[in-house]
Amino acid sequence: MMIRRRTFLAAAASTPLAGVFMSESASAASPSNTIHMTLPFGVVTIELRPDLAPKTCEQIRTLTARGFYDGCEFFRVIAGFMAQTGDPTNTGTGGSNLPNVPAEFTDKAKFLTGSLGMARTNDPNSGNSQFFICFAPAAWLDGQYTLFGQVTAGMDFVDQIKKGQGQSGRVTDPTKIIKMELAA
Repeated sequence: MMIRRRTFLAAAASTPLAGVFMSESASAASPSNTIHMTLPFGVVTIELRPDLAPKTCEQIRTLTARGFYDGCEFFRVIAGFMAQTGDPTNTGTGGSNLPNVPAEFTDKAKFLTGSLGMARTNDPNSGNSQFFICFAPAAWLDGQYTLFGQVTAGMDFVDQIKKGQGQSGRVTDPTKIIKMELAA
């Protein structure tokens, strides 16, 4: 089986950083939809959006419960745009042993500061384990990538993730996820 690189748009946004925004119809906070991601700087709280992407949220919950994301690096980080993680090989080509998730694009929410989206290849149905967190609004992703969550606390910690170099955003000595777990 050939593993393909899981990336998305290479263009970086020049949009200035903004405060944390909640998407239009944020789901009610539920422990099963809340994830705590511990970074070296502090804990980031993520609210999953199963109202927008139920299959993707289930995949993320399953992988989080297995400890899949613990130790994953933010291997691709573009200042002013996004930070990408979720590859156990930290190369941009790896994924989990679960099947890929079909695209769950929506026009009911927008990619804003703190939005989480599923990384994919050119095939819209190739999302698996890699995801990205937006540093700023990214309207060009709307309807093109699966939006599945929102940072609700700790965006200041996300902003401290080490940025990469060049257009690719490749990071040397990247920030790692210490632990990612479902809220109790």
